[in-house]
Amino acid sequence: MPQIIDAKGKPCPTPVLMAKGAMAQGADAFTVLVDNPTAVENLKRLADNQGFSAAVREGNGTYALDFVKTGSCDACEAAIQSPLPAPGTDWAVFVGRDIIGDGDRELGTNLMRMFFYTLTQGEDKPGAVLFMNAGVRLPTLDGQVVEHLKALAEAGVEIQVCGTCLNFYGLSDRLQVGTVSNMYDIVTRMQRAGKVLSL
Repeated sequence: MPQIIDAKGKPCPTPVLMAKGAMAQGADAFTVLVDNPTAVENLKRLADNQGFSAAVREGNGTYALDFVKTGSCDACEAAIQSPLPAPGTDWAVFVGRDIIGDGDRELGTNLMRMFFYTLTQGEDKPGAVLFMNAGVRLPTLDGQVVEHLKALAEAGVEIQVCGTCLNFYGLSDRLQVGTVSNMYDIVTRMQRAGKVLSL
């Protein structure tokens, strides 16, 4: 009988880490129980990246994801087609707030918009832009920043947005650009970068 991992009520990224723990122990099939859609999406992405399928069953507010090893790995195929940049050449932007600086809020908002516009115009674009805490208001509520982020995404920049933060601010259904992500994926992306610029 497949292993049952009860991750209900666990904060992000605990369900992902628990599933990765089962994979690390050599499990070819197991079931993860969670109680929110964000955890479901994070786990489905993990399955795709690690060579597993993850069928989802829902009932009474609980989601059961049945992980089964398939042997095909989307992340591995992507790595072959698009290898990671050489160490030190890739960089990322971490955005933990919705304004730049601690002074006037209107000025800080305009500076943030100009920052992202400037990124779209330069040749040296980051490999990723990572949003957490109040920063998630930008890819959801700020139309100007959203347009700049769409341009960056079209240029191949990863846009990751903290799902726990979206839930906290009641913005889960308002994301206009980027991928709903989690602490594990965001930390991993930061570790891959040669440098991280924090706003």
